[in-house]
Amino acid sequence: MRSTHKGIGKRIKWTAPLAALLLALTACSGGAGGGTPAATGDPKAADGGEAQTLRDVSVVLDWTPNTNHTGLYAAVDQGFYEQEGLKVTILQPGAGGADQMVASGEVPFGISYQESITQARVQGVPLVSLAAVIQHNTSGFAAPTDRNIKSPKDFEGKRYGGWGSPVEAAVMKSIMDQEGADVSKVENINMGDADFFTAVKRDIDFAWIFYAWTGIEAKLRGEPIDMLYVKDYSDSLDYYTPVIATNEKQIADDPELVKAFMKATSEGYEYAIDHPAEAADILIQAVPDLDPELVKASQEWLSPKYRDDADQWGMQKPEVWDNYGKWMSSQNLLEGEFDSTKAFTNDYLPTAK
Repeated sequence: MRSTHKGIGKRIKWTAPLAALLLALTACSGGAGGGTPAATGDPKAADGGEAQTLRDVSVVLDWTPNTNHTGLYAAVDQGFYEQEGLKVTILQPGAGGADQMVASGEVPFGISYQESITQARVQGVPLVSLAAVIQHNTSGFAAPTDRNIKSPKDFEGKRYGGWGSPVEAAVMKSIMDQEGADVSKVENINMGDADFFTAVKRDIDFAWIFYAWTGIEAKLRGEPIDMLYVKDYSDSLDYYTPVIATNEKQIADDPELVKAFMKATSEGYEYAIDHPAEAADILIQAVPDLDPELVKASQEWLSPKYRDDADQWGMQKPEVWDNYGKWMSSQNLLEGEFDSTKAFTNDYLPTAK
């Protein structure tokens, strides 16, 4: 969860060449993989510190650590992975990105997104979503309040900071069309590496952000924003972002590992739901470069939204996958038929208590 929704542009662009790239990759067995380690489980038994043999397992993040990932860090810190016989290392993504690392088998698990998995599936890339990290889409278009952007109609005549992604353009057009607004009247500016706060002071009026991070940061900085959540304009845009992903081969070859990893991960996110302050401290301790005030405020806002109105953390609804897939097809964003039943599974979540 970066300061802006830059990940959208990056995620959509990798899928076109991914299928070809995978042909050149040698599938690994799900070992440590590449990237930079961010956290590692302690190889001690949870019941008294007695050493035991733990299985090394890696999970790769989508971006730098943030409150989307707190459940993973909590599962490490609280010994939930150890209880399942796992020593989990949390990695930051390499140059190819988390999805490529998971799809190729370089690592068994990673943080992904419904939109990128949808595109990957129609290209024959066997990514599978195992759990929704957050039940409802917390992203949307944000602008400083002095730009007077109160609805999609107000995008007209304004400068949008993005990365030229087809999905960005389609989402913006989709919600502007509902209000009879003309998307061609929006000036698109490439933000480059600038964050939201730098860009709106420099040359843009609005951008796509995750409220849980950038929106909270704006509040802490005393820089009020107007936030237009995309889910409020279409049920099809209330998709899962982010998700926990694996690949079909991992599920086929070692379903027990998938089950054990997801049981502990679920416990980590449930811990973060029930103990937001303590979970924030765990993330701060694991990643000391993060702003503690931002982490604590973000965690307080986000923790209830992990599970929200679902019966348990991680559950995914077929209609959410179907609706978003149909929307992508209607926007000519897919290059083939999408079978939502193969894109996700709830089978490896623990049984609800």
